[in-house]
Amino acid sequence: MQRTVLAESLLGDGRTLQIVTAEPWDAQALSAVILDAFGHRPVIDPPPPALAETPDTVIAALAQGFGVLALVDNEPAGVVIVSVEGDTAGIHRVSVRPSFQRQGIASAMIAVVLESLSLRGVHRVGLIARAEFPQVVSWWQRHGFVETSRQGTSLQLTRELPVCVEARTAEETQDLGRRLAALLRAGDLIIAAGDLGAGKTTLTQGIGAGLGVAGAVISPTFVLSRVHRPLSDGPALVHVDAYRLSSPAELYDLDLDASAADAVTLVEWGTGIAEGLADDRLEIDIRRSLDPEDETRWIFLTPIGERWTAARPLLEAL
Repeated sequence: MQRTVLAESLLGDGRTLQIVTAEPWDAQALSAVILDAFGHRPVIDPPPPALAETPDTVIAALAQGFGVLALVDNEPAGVVIVSVEGDTAGIHRVSVRPSFQRQGIASAMIAVVLESLSLRGVHRVGLIARAEFPQVVSWWQRHGFVETSRQGTSLQLTRELPVCVEARTAEETQDLGRRLAALLRAGDLIIAAGDLGAGKTTLTQGIGAGLGVAGAVISPTFVLSRVHRPLSDGPALVHVDAYRLSSPAELYDLDLDASAADAVTLVEWGTGIAEGLADDRLEIDIRRSLDPEDETRWIFLTPIGERWTAARPLLEAL
């Protein structure tokens, strides 16, 4: 039985993380992950419906939309189930086994889900979170969800989906970066994600050219961060590579706050690590075709916070 690999990356400890389609034959594994994740949360009243999950209920839920399964070295580690109705969708059963938590797996799954929904023509997505878990509510808010209604302790959180831009060549990716640079200003934070070779640095080169900064924009993998000074009156570009970092604390040690107000800060591999740097940010995820001969990239632009939500029409016009 064949699964479709939607995304693949390395965790900080070197293990391989794959996000794959969840199929009906995975129902036993999916329900086990859900029960393990929700079973380790503090007890609340009434208990979450997820604690009654079975393979049959999982199969029924998948029939209402789709699901994704996170595999760490082929071991089931996380689950998200999605319902779809017209141009709206719901996120359910976001689960990561306790032994795999705090490694950015939930963020990686949600990124894939949002992109999949965007490609399906879905415009808006929502979920229910419990007020008894303020840290969970805060996590969703950092991912761009806002409270739209409340019933008792159940909060309805919703958000718009990413803007998707297709780039067929590396030159088109750089050109998108130049156009994006026209929207940027000092203090902006960009978090760029994507597989190895997806085009994160290529896009950053376009942004650097559009900003008119000094120095060749190359991946700062070994120096972790590189500052490109402006050649005119525009902001500097602080280019960060978080690939070798395993926690937000390690990122904060780079002392990015010292330059954040006067620069555009772009963090490659920053998903799950750099969100705490700013409430307002632009998240970029680059996906490439599974065919190595195909240079096409799908570039997903996700506006987070008031600054970028207001700029969404400009992103859609890129």
